Amino acid sequence: MLTVGDKFPSFALKAVVSTDPKTAFVDVTDATDAGKWKIVFFWPKDFTFVCPTEIAAFGKLNDDFADRDTVVYGASTDSEFVHLAWRQHHPDLNDLPFPMLADIKRELSEALGILDKQEGVCLRATFVVDPEGVIRFVAVNDLSVGRNTQEVLRVLDALQTDELCPCNWQKGEAVLQAA
Repeated sequence: MLTVGDKFPSFALKAVVSTDPKTAFVDVTDATDAGKWKIVFFWPKDFTFVCPTEIAAFGKLNDDFADRDTVVYGASTDSEFVHLAWRQHHPDLNDLPFPMLADIKRELSEALGILDKQEGVCLRATFVVDPEGVIRFVAVNDLSVGRNTQEVLRVLDALQTDELCPCNWQKGEAVLQAA
């Protein structure tokens, strides 16, 4: 699995950005939103139970990420058509403010090393990628446990200080000074 300090892989994927089939589909690549921080998070399968809670939670924090010059991408190995149907039929996903990436060939998931060995679907992986495309944070949860989106935001805040941040540091608190 790729980790902190590794370059995030190149990719070109179809994505869903709305519930209207006429405007829903766009292409997203690693060059999309160049120069911005990126949160790229993966979930195992559409039309499941834990996944929409996480996706909706990232959606609720989207403005907070945007305030930090950061874009959010969600992804799974489901197709763009499955993503569209899920967005259309799940009220918590109707108005998502970020693209849902369709990694149906599993190329990005394989390059990142986040495919579950038994199920062949993405683990609940989260990557914070800096503007140069370098992975600065990775977290991976078991398929049955949702992640903490507030923690992802806290880590992004800490990374963007470019300072030493102590345990449980929160935005606005003092950073550590090296002796």
